[in-house]
Order: sequence, then C-alpha cells, then structure tokens
Amino acid sequence: MAVVTMKNLLESGVHFGHQVKRWDPRMKKYIFTARNGIHIIDLQKTIQAIKDAYDAVQKTVGSGKTVLFVGTKKQAQAAIQKESERCEQFYVNNRWLGGMLTNFTTIKKSIQRLKKIEKMEVDGTFESLTKKEIASLQKEKTKLEKNLGGIKEMKDLPGIIFVIDTRKEAIAVTEAQRLGIPIVAVVDTNCNPEGITYPIPGNDDAIRSISLFTQIIANAVVEAGAAEGLKIIENLAGDETEEVKTDAAPATDESEVEIDIANYKPEDKAKPEETKEEEAPLPVDEDRLYESK
Repeated sequence: MAVVTMKNLLESGVHFGHQVKRWDPRMKKYIFTARNGIHIIDLQKTIQAIKDAYDAVQKTVGSGKTVLFVGTKKQAQAAIQKESERCEQFYVNNRWLGGMLTNFTTIKKSIQRLKKIEKMEVDGTFESLTKKEIASLQKEKTKLEKNLGGIKEMKDLPGIIFVIDTRKEAIAVTEAQRLGIPIVAVVDTNCNPEGITYPIPGNDDAIRSISLFTQIIANAVVEAGAAEGLKIIENLAGDETEEVKTDAAPATDESEVEIDIANYKPEDKAKPEETKEEEAPLPVDEDRLYESK
C-alpha cells in the first residue's frame, strides 16, 4: 500500500508554492515550473521525499525513540496537536521556547512546576490558600500548559523532529542541528532545504496540505508501533512453542514403552513363571483291590 498518492497531493494543494519573486534559489531542484507568477512544486520528488521520511520515522520509533511534532503557525496548531495525540507522541504548537532542546534540563524544571500546580489542585492544597494566591497559580498553570503541555511527559530528547515551516521554526531547526537530531521538515519554495535531514518539498501554508503531511508522519509512528507489537507477540509465541517441545520431550520415551493391548501376545519368557502343578495320583483303596481279585 502506497504511503500517499498523487491524487491526495493534488487535492490538498501541495504543489502550490510561493510567488516567483519570493523564492529561495536553493529550492530550484524541487520546482517543476512557474505559472501565473507562482512556482509549482515537482510532486514526483515530493512523493519520494515522503517515502524517505516515512521510513526514517519508522526506524526511529522502532528503535524505541520518540518523535516531536513542531508547528506553531495558526494553520498548523490544530493538526499538530490532533495527530501527535493520535500517535501518542509529543508536540509544540503554541510557541517554541528558546532552549527547549539545548537547555532541556531547565525546561524539565518548568514541567515539574506545572505538574506540582496540577497536583495542588487535586490534593486539596488550594483550599488552604487565598483567592489571590489561587488566581496567581492558575494563571501560571495556564501559561505553562500552553507552552509545555505537549511535552509534559517527555523525559528525554526526541529521536527525530517533524517541522512545519522551517522559516518560522528556525530556532527549533538550529537547536536540533546543534544536537545532531534528524529533522523531517516541509519546505516551501521560500525555504532553505540545506541542513534538513529529510526535506519534503510542499505547500506549508494551506491547512489541508499541513494536515496531510502531519497525518502521514503520524501514520508512520502508528505503523512502527504496530510492527513492534507484532514482533513481541511472535516472540512470545515462539517461547511458548519451545516450552511445549521441552515438556513433550519425555513423553516420547514413554510412548515407546506403551503396549498395544489389542495386538498383545504374551512372551515366552512368561511361560516358566506359569508352572502348572502336577496332578497328584488318586489314593487307591487296597481292600477293594484285593476283593476284585
């Protein structure tokens, strides 16, 4: 089954680039032509790039690492959150805080603060505070939830990041490059594809296009997780069959000793054991013997 079809890409408007005057010359190899002052992206190259990115995400998830979805522009916020939650991965869709990757230790402290405030709401600590203190804590929680809600459960750095619009998310791209984290990114005709590990040429402004790309990456994560689940099941099944074989091994020896009752014939060796008692001679009445004579 194909990852994506040409029809899907055309319907979502992936082939539409920016105005010719706004292009980045480094995107020249991905541009098919220009019509009405707008660049048209070569979808054959887009499909190949999607396949490469799809395989890369699958390998990363298969090795036990996580994926971070990044898209803070208004068109991408809803799709990024929806698809990352569907595949149970992490996301940043409100604002990229400087140092989210390079200074992750400090970010962890902010996440712990968010969890602490949430715990205070549940365990009844708020009941002993004044209204002003409660309002201040709730305001702080709302701010932290907006920026860090998508990475609240992220314990380590991600294995790969998926970015919508590398121009807007330039800080995230720079941090990932500095740490050597692979980047899958949708690059439009006004973006720089250099430095991106898996660039996907396509429209990064249309909502349908963004939703399609995000859904494809989420599908790769889900498929990789399903493949891992199947491997675990197969391994468990293999272990069970080995246990059955080891348990049944002694039974093969016992089956050799079993005797078929229907065709059973006593062996000759048993005959000496069945010794018949010799018949004793009947006693003779001597008086009658003489009388007959």
